[in-house]
Amino acid sequence: MTEIRNGRWTASLDEPYVVFLIGMRFNKLWKPHRWLPPFLAMPRMLAELSKHPELGYLGGNVWVGRTILTVQYWKSFEALEGYAKSRDAAHLPAWAAFNRAVGANGDVGVFHETYRVGPGAYENIYVNMPAILFGNVGETFQATGGKVSARGRMRTAAE
Repeated sequence: MTEIRNGRWTASLDEPYVVFLIGMRFNKLWKPHRWLPPFLAMPRMLAELSKHPELGYLGGNVWVGRTILTVQYWKSFEALEGYAKSRDAAHLPAWAAFNRAVGANGDVGVFHETYRVGPGAYENIYVNMPAILFGNVGETFQATGGKVSARGRMRTAAE
């Protein structure tokens, strides 16, 4: 289990970054032959990304239920797009296999959202939590003084 950080913590980065939400939904649970390949592809991609920090993946977290959500942080959109289109990486073959096997038949749903974030355009707080989400990626420090409130963290980050 990850160590709990007691108290109020916040995280920041001095550089722009990208938040990438990606996931899938089991639309037809009785068709594991359709959803199991994309389900198994994501852990392979995350392992590949973790072994190769030069690709620009900063970190993230995964939640599993009927809808699976992976929250990822990247150094830039260009790094994310470069990985997605690389013929030498795990994503492109997995995406092609998904399109061949599932396509638009409705058995499995997939989605993603991409956000560019600049310094000062965000705030966060982690109270009595282990390192999670952006707290795993940015520089973390105790939220004291001007960083106690959301407004203060946003204002301080913008400065």
